[in-house]
Amino acid sequence: MGRNKKKDKKRKKSKSTEASRADKHDLYQRSVQEPEADAPFIHRVFKNHFGRPPRSLREDFAGTSALACHWVERNPENTACGIDLDPNPLDWGRKHNVSKLSDDQAARVKLIEGDVLDVGNGGFDVTVAFNFSYMIFEKRPLMLRYFKQARATLGEEGIFMLDIYGGPDAQRSLEETRECDGFDYVWDQHSFDPIQSHGVNYIHYEFEDGSRLRRAFRYEWRLWGIHELRDLLDEAGFSKTEVYWEGTDKKTGEGNDIYKRRESGEDDPAWVCYLVGIR
Repeated sequence: MGRNKKKDKKRKKSKSTEASRADKHDLYQRSVQEPEADAPFIHRVFKNHFGRPPRSLREDFAGTSALACHWVERNPENTACGIDLDPNPLDWGRKHNVSKLSDDQAARVKLIEGDVLDVGNGGFDVTVAFNFSYMIFEKRPLMLRYFKQARATLGEEGIFMLDIYGGPDAQRSLEETRECDGFDYVWDQHSFDPIQSHGVNYIHYEFEDGSRLRRAFRYEWRLWGIHELRDLLDEAGFSKTEVYWEGTDKKTGEGNDIYKRRESGEDDPAWVCYLVGIR
């Protein structure tokens, strides 16, 4: 008797894989975000300027609000607000991050579905826009508007902090794979237009059973330069800007995750640094 092809196809479709069971927001937090490293760095930069610890944090483009939730865990005086236009990661964050906080901690974090250009709550010690999310503002007037808004969210003593990446490797198509616990993270610089400085990027995840979660996240943005963003921060009214450049491990030649204030950097094919505006 011949094989039943329809049943075979159905059986193949129903086969469970690690990719089909994966939660992309969980994967993102485990492979991209490091609130345990970001929070002490924010604390150090702010305290160096104002001689006191920062207590209130606004996380723009918050996604699952991992940093906001970690922030309120650090100190019983800390408060945080996470803002994102997409309700899905916010809901995920409420279910998986806020729910793990104590009642007191949860009461000190507020998640808002809204546009960072319009949500006008202010008086924060620190406002951050991490994971390069602000690069979706590709036109200069729109970026200037955002920077002015970010400054307006701060108290009289306040800092606005961004991360930024660049280098020759950031301006070409490539894929980079990094091993994580139980899966591989794949950063896919899918295309880059040098005239527009416009890139299309994806994040994929690969698993030990050979399955792959393709295009779990898609990013389309302008690759901004440090100098032009510093000019925009100046124009937005910040009194001072600073660049925190990553050091190099002498043994491996790779970044050492130690960021220090610098006014010049080494020629590097691929770099990540922090840009800070002082209100």
